[in-house]
Amino acid sequence: QVQLVESGGGLVQAGDSLRLSCAASGRTFTILAMGWFRQAPGKEREFVSAISGSGGSTYYADSVKGRFTISRDNAKNTVYLQMNSLKPEDTAVYYCARAWGVAVIPHEADFGSWGQGTQVTVSS
Repeated sequence: QVQLVESGGGLVQAGDSLRLSCAASGRTFTILAMGWFRQAPGKEREFVSAISGSGGSTYYADSVKGRFTISRDNAKNTVYLQMNSLKPEDTAVYYCARAWGVAVIPHEADFGSWGQGTQVTVSS
């Protein structure tokens, strides 16, 4: 009942930055935690970051900690992922997802609605 659409992906070089956006529509009356995941070719989807419903709590995978920042603007029903100091290993399709609850839990099973993804490619 909630639709998520990611945008902002692209082709960049190592060290560059990108900001991904995830716009939510539909049944968004309840503000829940949101997360970002990514999936590289031949690999399973992995957790990247999550933010609580209020935006007061965040969680990051060790691989992106210190480089990525998740944020949200509930008035716009949008969550963002600011990605700095990008590395080739960050190359993947990035997905945003809406959690089942308001708390931050870095597990894929705790997220329900999913976007269709946006491609991020980082060249060396």
